[in-house]
Amino acid sequence: MADSTLKHTTTVSLFWSFVDKFGQQALNFLSMLIMMNILATEDYGLIGSLAIFIAFSSILVDSGFGRALINRKNLEQSDYSTVFYFNVSLSIVLYLIFFFASPILGKVFHSQPIVMVIRIVFLSIIFNAFGLIHQTILIKKADFKGLARINMLSLLIADILAILMAIAGKGVWALVAQTLLYAFCRSAFLFKSSAWLPKARFSLSRLKSFFGFSYKLLLASAVTTTINNIYPSLIAAFYPMSQVAFFNQAKKYQDIPFLIIGNTFKSVSMLILPEINSEAIRLRRVFSKIIKSIAFLSFPIGCIMIVIAEPTFFLFFKDKWLPAVPYFQILTLAGMLSPFIHIFNELFITKENTNYFLGLEIVKGVILIFLITFLFPRGITALAVSWIIYTCITLFISVFFSKKLIRYRLIDFMSDTIPYLITALASVTLSYFLTLKIESNLLFILFNLFITGITYIVLCKMMRFEMLKEIEQLFEKKRKPS
Repeated sequence: MADSTLKHTTTVSLFWSFVDKFGQQALNFLSMLIMMNILATEDYGLIGSLAIFIAFSSILVDSGFGRALINRKNLEQSDYSTVFYFNVSLSIVLYLIFFFASPILGKVFHSQPIVMVIRIVFLSIIFNAFGLIHQTILIKKADFKGLARINMLSLLIADILAILMAIAGKGVWALVAQTLLYAFCRSAFLFKSSAWLPKARFSLSRLKSFFGFSYKLLLASAVTTTINNIYPSLIAAFYPMSQVAFFNQAKKYQDIPFLIIGNTFKSVSMLILPEINSEAIRLRRVFSKIIKSIAFLSFPIGCIMIVIAEPTFFLFFKDKWLPAVPYFQILTLAGMLSPFIHIFNELFITKENTNYFLGLEIVKGVILIFLITFLFPRGITALAVSWIIYTCITLFISVFFSKKLIRYRLIDFMSDTIPYLITALASVTLSYFLTLKIESNLLFILFNLFITGITYIVLCKMMRFEMLKEIEQLFEKKRKPS
């Protein structure tokens, strides 16, 4: 692929991927904003405690075959049909396991109502399985516009129903309906938008041909998913459901901007990096630019989130959710680094070095177990701190492995990111001291956002940072008549 074609594909894919991720997170934010003021904290605790099981099941159903299909060039109809039937069959088996195991989980979490919640909400696993192949086909076509339309429409329908149920006093069932309806609508729209339908073909040999690549990816993803979602379930086993809700909602809110950033660049990297996989110098150059782009966005957003956290929670949720603020601020420190880890993982997958990917995830799992064992007895705040330590160690290990793959060293990562971190810290510090005496929560938030944003852009321009130049060039091109 030529540079100009690659850049055009990257730009278009990046735009629609961003629209998709931003639109979803915006809708999630708005629905949570309304529902968190209506529903009890315990309702969110019930759903939060199940996060690890829902996420793990989704990873297991896909089994890494979706990514294997994206990476492979020459595919037949039997490949898609085989993986489709495997996904759906496995989703049904998993649902039945959770259906009959729900009383056990009810005892673990000291909650009888959670039994029926499990039996209903886990139907989403089956619904999601029906749309996995159609999603893969859209990604292979780089149809991020179509995917964005489907995701946002499905989420909008689910959010509206959930809000109406919350207002009607349905409690936790509003959250259950939100999860179920989103999964059902998304798969239905994916089926409708795609010309592909499964054929009456199943090839065990074709399934095995994907397994060599996918099983390590599956194991790695399973470890990652467990790591990312274990905290709410762990808290639910030892603390009241309200504490699960405070921690889980804090994590969800701080995740919003970093998921947008991470998933946007992950979607584009998934498409672009395999195209230049064999060109070592070019791959390193493109990868470095992606890292700089993430740093340019992630650091100022994270810093300002920490500063305005308490007045924002009080403004939107009053006293009800203020106990979540310390968790939010601590987790945001880790959140700023999470998009980088997503991109390093994409690099390992692109190079089809699943040994690195799997080995890294196993090492990360061992580190997290050690941190949890040491810090969890000291309370939930200490548990949140363990996430920062874990994220930093994970990032360091990722950079170490990237040196072996594309000669991207720790010094390269630091030179790509630290200037943006220092600039973000300087901007937020100036803004904080200038607004320190403002008593109105709304004005404090608005002035901090404005001053930090302006200061950051001015400092980036003064320092002649590469990413600001790229943005300026993009707008200049947009202004020129075609």
